Amino acid sequence: MKTKTFGNVVHVREGEPFEKAMRRFKKKVQDSGLLEDLRSREFYEKPTTTRKRAKSAAVNRWRKELAKQALPKKLF
Repeated sequence: MKTKTFGNVVHVREGEPFEKAMRRFKKKVQDSGLLEDLRSREFYEKPTTTRKRAKSAAVNRWRKELAKQALPKKLF
């Protein structure tokens, strides 16, 4: 009989410490973006708020890029 696996599964190897397997599981969950998705769905957010936050993040990225390209201040 074929069993289905759902989501992020980590098989613990023989003789492997539990902490190491737990770290692998946490990394899989982090890479999948599951927790981030759950946190975003925890409370309803109006579409205007979502757009406003996305625009603010874009502006901050743009400012950071400009600051990276700027010449250093004079040291005198």
